[in-house]
Order: sequence, then structure tokens, then C-alpha cells
Amino acid sequence: MKEYVKSSPQFFRLIKISTVVVVAVISLLAILITAPLQEPADLAKVPNPVKSAWFLLWIQELVSYSKYLIYAVALTAAFFFILPWFPSASTTEKARWFATGQPAVNVITIIVFIAITALTIIAMFFRGANWSLVVFS
Repeated sequence: MKEYVKSSPQFFRLIKISTVVVVAVISLLAILITAPLQEPADLAKVPNPVKSAWFLLWIQELVSYSKYLIYAVALTAAFFFILPWFPSASTTEKARWFATGQPAVNVITIIVFIAITALTIIAMFFRGANWSLVVFS
């Protein structure tokens, strides 16, 4: 217990200060940068392609290949949801990024991260009219 630092008040003071700074910066950015909103929806003039929000684009890209790939998204979400309850090879005293006792979890996490990032980039920049692949959209 000698190598541990008490979390109060040093840690919580740092958290409070960083929260105030982040909220102030985000508020300032929200005031200075306008939201990229489109005109009100008009059924007579639907944009092509209609893209999801950036954080959902990877799912839209995935289901553009096959409607059954939504099950892969659900299974991935279930995997990451139950991940904390998987038996660990060894108990750890400290939280660590990419712990040495669980290489399979580390590799799966990195692969999923890379796949989601790649799918998002493809959907954001390389999809044009009728969801066809283009050089830049």
C-alpha cells in the first residue's frame, strides 16, 4: 500500500480542473464554429447518397455489402460487452493498456479498431452517388 497515492484530494482536483477546461473549450468552439447543418428535409429533393452520422458510417458501409453483416456488428458489441467477465490468465494489481496476460483480447481489439476506422474512412470519403466507390466524394 506504500506505493499507492491517495486519490483524494489530488486526483479529484485534477479531474475538476480538466472538466472545467474541456467544457470551456467545447463551449468556445460551439460558439465560433457553426454546425454543418443541411436545409430542412424535402422529400422532393433527397440528397444522394444519404450518409449517417460519422460515428455510424462504418455500420452503413458494412451493411452496404450485405444486410446480414449487421449480425457481425451485434456479435462484436456482445463480445466487448462481456469482455470484462472473461477469465484472465493472471490477476493484475494495476490497470494497463494491452496487458501481457491476454494477447488474444489485445489482438482482437486492435483488429476491430482498425476495421472500424477503415470502414469509416471508406464511407466518409470514397462513397459517391448511389453508394458507388469514387476517388474522393
